[in-house]
Amino acid sequence: MFGNLKVFSGSAHRELAAAICKYLGVALSPCKKVTFSNENFMIQIEENVRGQDVFVIQPSCTPVSDGIMEMLITLDALRSASAGRITAVMPYFPYVRSDKKDQPRISIAARLMADLVQTAGADRVLTMDLHAAQIHGFFSIPVDHLTARGVLCSHLERRDLSNSVLVASDVGEAKDVGAFSRILGLQMAIIDKRRSGNDEKAKATHLVGEIDGKDAIIIDDEIATAGTLVEAADFLAEHGALSIRAVATHPILCGPAVERIQKSRMEEVIVTNTVPVPPSKRIDKINVLSVASIFGEGIRRIHHSESIGAMFANT
Repeated sequence: MFGNLKVFSGSAHRELAAAICKYLGVALSPCKKVTFSNENFMIQIEENVRGQDVFVIQPSCTPVSDGIMEMLITLDALRSASAGRITAVMPYFPYVRSDKKDQPRISIAARLMADLVQTAGADRVLTMDLHAAQIHGFFSIPVDHLTARGVLCSHLERRDLSNSVLVASDVGEAKDVGAFSRILGLQMAIIDKRRSGNDEKAKATHLVGEIDGKDAIIIDDEIATAGTLVEAADFLAEHGALSIRAVATHPILCGPAVERIQKSRMEEVIVTNTVPVPPSKRIDKINVLSVASIFGEGIRRIHHSESIGAMFANT
């Protein structure tokens, strides 16, 4: 079934890589990372990959720069070893929020990451829930863009949603929330944020939609410091929400995020394991769902030249 399939993993998230391999019924292929005293490192592929269909799993997580270099060097090593086709599996894409030039003299770093991955040797990319749709267009190689909506919605459907409203934390999230709304058959609301004068931080000023007496479910693509999320929860509580939950694909959870969530008015925060969530961050309020089967099925379909889009026909 998978005669010429090889799956490798960087050091960023071996737990997810192992779960993906379990879904596929294949062993994780061995590679060795050697770090030298000058902080340079070497990646050695420890088995023959000539002519093989190779997948390398490496999300962007702490330490971000080391993870990026490890991925690039691994891709280059595989290309040098004459791999037949190389797919970079990046569940959370690096520098994904740097997707536009909204200030003078800055880099669109997400485009730079796309260029680097291609230059290093990737023939295609497999990723999940990019922060902005235009990032897909930064590549000149095929990109398969998976979504965690199915897993997240299935989890939500186990609850009584009869009194629930989906909430976009800002106008930019409205399209994604609309997709959840279609699947779950729920109404949606949008928090309208405005900047006052030279204020760098946008503040919630209006709520579009009805939330008074409802159970609010905030939808977002990622949670970084959780500042915006907690502010949104407070804003919804002030507007009469009975209960508040949050759903996000990527649990970056940096800085004070976990402490903020713990002290917040939210009852639950539902995320996936696109990046590792260590035991120290797995507080009772944070519920981590696995996307290993989605990536495993994506890899299987790519290997057999089957449709990826068919996986999400109902989402």
